[in-house]
Amino acid sequence: MNDEDRAKSLEQILHSPSYRLAYKDVDFLSDPRLRPVRMQLELLKPEMIFEEHNVVSTIVVFGGTRIVEPALAEKRLERARARLAETPKDPRRRREVQRAERLLAKSRYYEIARDFARLVSATCQKQDRRDHVIVTGGGPGIMEAANRGAFDVGAKSAGLNIKLPMEQQPNPYITPGLCFQFHYFAMRKLHFLLRAKGLVVFPGGFGTLDELFDTLTLRQTGRMQDVPVIMFGREFWQHAIDFQYLADEGTIDDRDLDLFHYAETAEEAWEMIQQFHAK
Repeated sequence: MNDEDRAKSLEQILHSPSYRLAYKDVDFLSDPRLRPVRMQLELLKPEMIFEEHNVVSTIVVFGGTRIVEPALAEKRLERARARLAETPKDPRRRREVQRAERLLAKSRYYEIARDFARLVSATCQKQDRRDHVIVTGGGPGIMEAANRGAFDVGAKSAGLNIKLPMEQQPNPYITPGLCFQFHYFAMRKLHFLLRAKGLVVFPGGFGTLDELFDTLTLRQTGRMQDVPVIMFGREFWQHAIDFQYLADEGTIDDRDLDLFHYAETAEEAWEMIQQFHAK
């Protein structure tokens, strides 16, 4: 092998994927066979960062992305009505107006979520200790409201964002150093519950229901710590899920109805959490 061939061979070796350091090789780490390693990293990274920020415990806030602040909900209703005025007989546009009206009615929960997070954060985050830090899914709607409430009082809050097929951006009120992006729903759910001292659930859709039932199942089976689960809006939840029917049919126990409680105000929910941990 002459000098030119040796130089070419060495160049090929140095640029070969096999020569890359394993932990710097994104293609290697993205291989389906490396899934266990990626899941371990998604477990460890938030765990280490929460520890660095002295996050001792959390309060998790779940709720719908479509429940926005009243002013924005009003604008959306106005746009829906304007579209309907263009084609008054269009059933789809009539349906859009109806849905926008219902979402405007629920926009009060945005303010309640913000008030709740403000109350908890102002009470619990003192000096360098971070107790009952507000944690959300990091998106818009109710999640934004809760992060915003903590931001209002200069407190830290976290957002556990998830990589989705559609574009999703974290809301701007999350503490920058406590905003995470997950690939695996399972790891995200684990971090929601690991440090939780309470979960509050506002009206929402499939994602909110998934998170609620995941928590209730773990509580029912004793696979997580005892925490209060508080659902805002009794009227909404009793229409959405007939828990009493499940108990009457024998598919859950009567005592399972005690796994959750209803609240209507921020103060009421915070009092429930305090009383639960004072036992």
